[in-house]
Amino acid sequence: MDNSRHYIVILGSHRNKRLKIEVDGKTVVDVAGIGLCCSSSFQSYWISIYDGLISIGQGRHPNNNILFQWLDPDPNQNVQYVGLSSWDKHVGYRNISLMPSAPQNSILWSQIECAYVEQDGAGGHTRKQESKDGLDQRALANFLENWDFSDSIFVVGSERKVVPVHKVVLGSCGDFPFNLMMSRPAIELPSVSYPVLHSLLEYIYTGSTQISEWQLVSLLELSSQFKVKPLVMYCEEIIGCLKMSDAVSESSKKIQLSSGGSQAHQFYYFPFKAPLNTQKIEQFLVNGEHSDVNIYVNGHGLVTHAHKLILSLWSMTFDKMFTNGMKESSASNVFFEDVPVEAFFLLIQFMYSGELKVDIEEITPVLVELLLLSDQFGITALQFECCKRIMEFLSKHGHMTVTSEERVLDAILTWCMEACDCFNWTSVHELLSTSRPQKLFGGRLTAINTLLPFVRFPLVQPSVLHLMEKSNLAKNIEAFRQLKPLSYLMRDYRWQQIHVRDFIIDAPAIKSFSIFRMVITMVLSTMLNITVTASSPNSRYTDPKALVSKNYQATCFAGPRLEDGKMCSWWMVDIGPDHQLMCNYYTVRQDGSTTFMRSWVLQGSMDGRSWTNLHVHEDDQTICQPGQFASWPITGPTALLPFRFFRIMLTAPGTGVSNTWNLCICFLELYGYFR
Repeated sequence: MDNSRHYIVILGSHRNKRLKIEVDGKTVVDVAGIGLCCSSSFQSYWISIYDGLISIGQGRHPNNNILFQWLDPDPNQNVQYVGLSSWDKHVGYRNISLMPSAPQNSILWSQIECAYVEQDGAGGHTRKQESKDGLDQRALANFLENWDFSDSIFVVGSERKVVPVHKVVLGSCGDFPFNLMMSRPAIELPSVSYPVLHSLLEYIYTGSTQISEWQLVSLLELSSQFKVKPLVMYCEEIIGCLKMSDAVSESSKKIQLSSGGSQAHQFYYFPFKAPLNTQKIEQFLVNGEHSDVNIYVNGHGLVTHAHKLILSLWSMTFDKMFTNGMKESSASNVFFEDVPVEAFFLLIQFMYSGELKVDIEEITPVLVELLLLSDQFGITALQFECCKRIMEFLSKHGHMTVTSEERVLDAILTWCMEACDCFNWTSVHELLSTSRPQKLFGGRLTAINTLLPFVRFPLVQPSVLHLMEKSNLAKNIEAFRQLKPLSYLMRDYRWQQIHVRDFIIDAPAIKSFSIFRMVITMVLSTMLNITVTASSPNSRYTDPKALVSKNYQATCFAGPRLEDGKMCSWWMVDIGPDHQLMCNYYTVRQDGSTTFMRSWVLQGSMDGRSWTNLHVHEDDQTICQPGQFASWPITGPTALLPFRFFRIMLTAPGTGVSNTWNLCICFLELYGYFR
């Protein structure tokens, strides 16, 4: 019933080859949009309308990664309703957000007609890699010409186009005159065209850029002016090659400039890519240069002068803190409570260097506190580094690698008593009947408050829990009294004893099961917030629900896909951001086909990107019948690592004459210690 102009934006029209915009049912934009949508996974897009300017982009952050813009000459100034539709039953939506639109400060609306922001040579869109997890860190490329955390601007060309930049980024790879910013509001470049400046900034923020051949000399002059040495050398080398080949200097051919990849680091994800100098970035933390936030810990005072952009690159917790519109977004001072200062500074230092700069040869309270902080702020790489150090120490001291929580409690009490011989908790119970805790534990009494929560009391036998609740430990030690009544801890966890009769298992596996007493069993079909995905799109025979049900499926497979130049197929399980599993056994069931897997791997991950092998199978002949169950133990240090994501992946073709890259299993179950 609304007579106002209405707009329709179509992503992936004409078999995913076009991008279209319609006004009142009439097509006003019909351009190439090859590869906008993906058939194997959900992808994030945003659509914005402001004063008749329709902007379309990729990712979760509006006004970033713009793909296309169109300005309506007769705009509808008051859009009231937004709807979603699909012309294909296989297309769906999720994680939909509707928010007020706002202008992009760096764009002059009157100068925009119809322009691509990013194009490839064939006229299609150049896609940027999207994060697989909504909780992922933002990439540095997201801040290219972005007003978030910007603290300086360029005014470029005769049209005086305003471009936001970040001092900490530019200062780490060149010599920019930020000292002039005290008296001048901007760095003005009246003789430089915007495409040349954009190429310079794109190279700095992303590590690569494209520019027309005839603009190479201008880019060389600009990069020389600001002493961006890697780009200067690259431009000089290419210009020299062009002169030797007598190439036409006025050519509009696009030249690709790349820094040669990211700097060498031990982590899958490191936000500072070449040509940024990480040593300079670390120095900015030391001297506070270009800092825009002072971090305090109540009761301690100032911890460091930091940079909101650096913290936001590593941690979505910081990113939301500085961009949610609350007081921290604009404040120059941020205060934290109940944060261990030494561990907190190590966490911040890690975000500037990508390295855990502490020389420790044993498990210390600081390392444990750092592990907790890295989990609190969602810094997965630091979590793995802390776990790695702990596991290395446990591997050197094999007697400490235990799964009995009573032994863990005994070790904590013994260490806090500074005793040479090991005391079990019952011995400490007797000592506390004649001695005060202050005398027994001395200066390490407070350490019990830190270490005791790491004892997984729900893994202790219920009869022992009742004894602990009535012991002198619960009566005399504050940390015990602050815990929930131990006899009620069982109610917070799902316990299930493994019964061999529930599974069809080979004889060797039955003997292995007998060593397990009480373990927490993760039954995928009964847990909440479980996400199962496959390497191929969902279909009649690729149904994630089938994998976690106990119903037999005659045909259930994950199809092949190409990843990093290699063929593979996989099923992946996400148990949710609030849960982790230390997996020590797993079971699969073959579907009704005869395409048996022979080479595969079970992997675990905390972020869904960096994977750890839990069990590698090479030419494994175990599964040889349709519908067969098979189980395998997970041993070694990896059995003590907690993970959120689990993936069973085919690494070589299975048996059969066709579709040998199909991963044909209809049931998956994981066992271990669950939190």
